[in-house]
Amino acid sequence: MLKKLFKAFVIALLLVNASLAFSGVTDPLFINLSTDEPPRASMAIHFGMHHSNNGHPLTIFLNDKAVILGVKAGSTQFTEQQKGLTEAISRGALVIMCPICLKQAGYTELDLLSGVKLGGPKITGDALFRDGTKTMSW
Repeated sequence: MLKKLFKAFVIALLLVNASLAFSGVTDPLFINLSTDEPPRASMAIHFGMHHSNNGHPLTIFLNDKAVILGVKAGSTQFTEQQKGLTEAISRGALVIMCPICLKQAGYTELDLLSGVKLGGPKITGDALFRDGTKTMSW
């Protein structure tokens, strides 16, 4: 029994150390933002900015209900969130708009806030599948 317990402990220790070895201090962060709820959207943006300021390249992918955060029509209702996105872009973050979601919401590329990029397989894939990328969703 003691031998099995020791063996389980050693395996657990190896797994923890292995995961630490593969976590880099500058791993990219990809945030999948799909909410238009102001507190949740602000949390995602500020969380991303915090880690971006600490050296993690940041991508924010706007999709589903979050489309309104990245278009000019959202300027009166989502002032704080748009300010956060604009600041993130000015500091080097990549903000990508889901093209299908944009179209389904009734907007076009001309409606995007300055600096927001229209997504596609290349631009979204390059950000999502960069080595070491960590993803989070709101």
